[in-house]
Order: sequence, then structure tokens, then C-alpha cells
Amino acid sequence: MIESEMSMNKIVIHGGRPLTGNVTVSGAKNSIVALMPASILADEPVVLEGIPEISDVYSLINILQIMGAKIYFAKGVLTIDPRGVKSIPIPSGKINSLRASYYFMGALLGKFGKAEVGLPGGCNLGPRPIDLHIKGFEALGASVSDDKGVMYLRIRATNLVASRIFMDMVSVGATINIMLAAVKAKGTTVIENAAREPEIIDVATLLNNMGAKVYGAGTNEIRIEGVSKLHGTRHSIIPDRIEAGTYLAIAAAVGEGVTVENVLYEHLESYISKLEEMGVQMTIREDSITVHSNQNLKKVNVKTYPYPGFATDLQQPITPLLLKSCGQGELIDTIYECRIGHVPELKRMGANIRVKDNRIIMDSTSELVGAEVVASDLRAGASLVIAALIAKGVTTIYNVEFILRGYDRIIEKLTNLGADIALVDTESSCKEKAKIEEGR
Repeated sequence: MIESEMSMNKIVIHGGRPLTGNVTVSGAKNSIVALMPASILADEPVVLEGIPEISDVYSLINILQIMGAKIYFAKGVLTIDPRGVKSIPIPSGKINSLRASYYFMGALLGKFGKAEVGLPGGCNLGPRPIDLHIKGFEALGASVSDDKGVMYLRIRATNLVASRIFMDMVSVGATINIMLAAVKAKGTTVIENAAREPEIIDVATLLNNMGAKVYGAGTNEIRIEGVSKLHGTRHSIIPDRIEAGTYLAIAAAVGEGVTVENVLYEHLESYISKLEEMGVQMTIREDSITVHSNQNLKKVNVKTYPYPGFATDLQQPITPLLLKSCGQGELIDTIYECRIGHVPELKRMGANIRVKDNRIIMDSTSELVGAEVVASDLRAGASLVIAALIAKGVTTIYNVEFILRGYDRIIEKLTNLGADIALVDTESSCKEKAKIEEGR
């Protein structure tokens, strides 16, 4: 069985160094966590290319192996042979730290007509109910029950029958999950007010390459004509637009000429427009963006929206860059109002930042200084890495397991750009983190 090499560790960064060079964006984390469960719908092996080496991938590999899949993973290529997969209860211990485990609900329901999956974990960003997922499954003819006192769902369907499903709110997870469940349902399913993210198009492309009939992905109405069988295929994952946006923010903050490669501009239009509004100078090419040395940036107001609006996952990574710029600005996250875990940690580094009525308000910060900080979630961790690269002195970041969930080889990539950054694995890390948290 393939195991993730995760352990208690910390990232230590000596800040203030200018970065130069090229960095290549890996495959999309938010795609692969759906593509891997989707692969079990096939009756033959599925080959996925461009896989990021992140802990979420290893967690999903372990779940697939427990279910009976054969896995081969080397040099960014992942082969999933689902012919031995059985619809068995997924152990709660394997999913507590992985929110994307809920995609097994739709995949198992679509393949076997039943699923028993624990409720997912992942980053704590406030309420993220799965009501829309359940509504979709029930509309397709499934019954959903839970064990009282146990975070566990049982989903059953004698026959899945197509339906017209209106999403009460735009949800990437629910849109994908309903797609997975509907690909073998009898008739044509229509998802109205569907999410439009590039990752949904990526999943639909895989499904269609497997023999599904999914139309309209990337629009607010997706139509799925049920088929009886799905075959194997080979599929290349799209670039990670959130990783790309993170490195663009790093390049704008501390770069002296950094080129971010394997970028799709159309996936980042709203984000790039904000960088341009701030005064960031960039040369944009077909599949790369060069960020030039930037001075005298100005603050802007940022408000997150569903795609194609400004992505909630880029709210935290852009915050240190906004702190470095002149003037006052505010950031409002309309998707996850509680996505503010980075704010108190940035204040520990000297940031002039506060939260008022779910708005993050930032004033000019003359200097960030190194400190001991704790990542509260994946993108908050990215925010702290960027702040540490800007800051004077040494910053130590704990809870880095969050960061390694979503950023492929981040230490190596930043080192190649000239950053003084190291991942330190020590037995004392847990004790040191506990001391920091006790003092809060």
C-alpha cells in the first residue's frame, strides 16, 4: 500500500530575499481530488497524467486501495485499475482530514447504486453543508440516511433515474457529485444553476473520454445523458489555477523577474485584473506569465464570487501582497465568511490588519517581521509563506500539513527561485506548536 510520508514538521523561512527564475505550476489539486473518485466508474484502467505530489493524493490512493483498486503511481502518472473495487464502508479515520472524500458518494452511487461514506473533514472554513449533494442524490431516486451520533451517510438506490435538479446555491462539490451519480442514470439529467469552475470541465472531460455524455460543463446548465458502461481512458489534468495565483502573488511581492509557467490565463482573468489594478507589471503569454519587479503598488478592494469571479481560494494568498501595497483596502469573502484564520497570524508578524463585520480591513504596513505562526488551513498557510518571504528575519510556520495538502513540492520550487526555506521534521515540533497555542 502506498503511504504518504506526512509527519509533524514545520517550515522555516529567512525572509527578505529577492526571487528570480522560473516556476512550473502542477496539476490542479481541486481537479485531481474529483478525478480519482470518478475513475472508479470505469470498467477498465484509467490513466491520469500531471498528478501533483500532495498529501491529498496519497490519502485518496489509500482509500482506493482499501476499496480494492490497484494503483500505480510514478513520475506524475497515476494508473487506477478499478476492476476490483467494491462498495464497502469507507473508514472514517481515512477521511477525517480530506473533504474531497465526499466525491466517493456520487461515484459509488453511480457505479453500484449504494455508498457508505463518512462525512468529510479538511480545512475548517466554517459551515460547508452537504445538503445540496443529498438533494441531488434524492432527486435521482436514492434514499439517504445517517447513523445518529456517527458522522456517516448511507445512500441507496434500486434504480437511478434522471431528473431536473436546481441548485439552490452554486456549489462546485455538489455539481460534481451529481454528475458522477447521474452518468449511469436512466434518461437525461439536467443540473440548473450549476457551478462553472474549470475543474468541473476537467471532470466532465474525463467522464466523456470514458464514454459518458455530459454537455454544458462550464455553463450554468449541465445535461447528462445516462449510459450503461464506461471504459478506460488516458487524461491529462489541467494546471492548478490556485497554485498559479499563489506564485503570481509571490512574484509580485518579492520577485525581481519571475516567470510562472503552465498557466491558463482564462482561468485567472478576474485575479489577474486585480493584480493589474494594483499596478503589477506582467508579460502574459499563451501558457506563461512573467511578473516584473514591482514598486509602489496600491491597495484595491477584493470581493470573492463563484467562478468566473475572484476565487475564494485566492483571497488569503493575495492578502500579504495587499499589505505590502500603499493605502487602505478591504477584502470580503462572500463564499466562506469565516475564512479569516490568517488574520491573527499576520498581526503577529506586524501586519496592520483587522476583521470588522466579516470584512478584512488592511492599512499600509511598513514592515513585516518574522515570527512563530500557525497555519489554520491550506490557503491560510500559503498566505503565511508569502508573508514570511516578505518579512524581515526568520518565520517558523507550524501546522504545515495543511500546506502540503495542496502545494506540490513547494519547498523545492521556492528554493529554486532563491528563497531561503526549509521543511524541518523534528520530534519537538508538536511540543513547540503547543506552547505557541497555549500563549494565545
